[in-house]
Amino acid sequence: MANAGLIQFRNCRLIRDHQLIRDDLWIRNGKIINPEPVFFDEKVEAVKQIDCGDAIIAAGYIDLQINGGYGVDFSHDVETVEEGINKVARGLITNGVTSFCPTLVTSPVEHYKKILPKIPNKTEGAGILGMHLEGPFINPKKKGAHPEQCIKNLEKGIDSILEAYGSLNNVKIITLAPEIDATGEVTRALTNRGITVALGHSMANLSDGEKAAQNGATLITHLFNAMLPFHHRDPGLVGLLASDGLPSEQVIYFGIISDGVHTHPAALRIAHRTHPDGLILVTDAISALGLEEGIHHIGELELEVRDGKAFIANTNTLCGSIAPMDECVRIFKKVTG
Repeated sequence: MANAGLIQFRNCRLIRDHQLIRDDLWIRNGKIINPEPVFFDEKVEAVKQIDCGDAIIAAGYIDLQINGGYGVDFSHDVETVEEGINKVARGLITNGVTSFCPTLVTSPVEHYKKILPKIPNKTEGAGILGMHLEGPFINPKKKGAHPEQCIKNLEKGIDSILEAYGSLNNVKIITLAPEIDATGEVTRALTNRGITVALGHSMANLSDGEKAAQNGATLITHLFNAMLPFHHRDPGLVGLLASDGLPSEQVIYFGIISDGVHTHPAALRIAHRTHPDGLILVTDAISALGLEEGIHHIGELELEVRDGKAFIANTNTLCGSIAPMDECVRIFKKVTG
């Protein structure tokens, strides 16, 4: 049958060219198709029509940096890895997130070797794109909520990476401070393995960042947070958004937290207007996502949620977000237009 598996979604709004437009959506065997050949060449009708009641049909969100949620901490809950991943995956779907990179903050070496082999290939909700390992190869002066006693250097080059993590099979992103990989050897080796090198938790100046980009780094972790502030004589990693010292055709991408807490609205506008093609919204969400105020965990540290913000317990140091991705999108839309 020519119309086998042909489904028509009616009475819906679709996103095209950054606008909401009214149109039908056609799917055949799980893939979105152009309906014109169906009308004019095949002359068939859908086997099933679905009235969407004026709902919006949109691509799902992707979250490249999320530490946990709904009581689950990916870096801390080493004995219940698969159950925790599935619990978060189910919760993320309700916020419009359809795929994500579970993120491990700086942790004891034995945690990486327990957690990474247990990451499931399939989930009961949002799909896993691969792991994001944020540390332990960072600058202790910009550790943020990362435990200083677990931070490591790269004195053995790529062997330091392999000794810390074990297998890299499930790994897609590694955040490191570029100044501790001064030769670029590790960045090049990871890039050659198909792993995205992200720059963050760093005291790097602009020159350090440009060298890292020349060696293959393509991402900045939570722009403005855990890095040197912008300065007119040396803009630091922030300067990569407008640098002319990058390889030709290379795009630098940057994660940014639009939760109304981590990044001022003016800073969001500056980043977006400077380099809109590189902007990626991330939640950097922690175990307290979806939970009440109180004491929770991020990796080895206790955190406290109070007044709608997450802090390292008994301090005023921010340690991740509790805003879901759909809220971050609404905030970003409001402040940037």
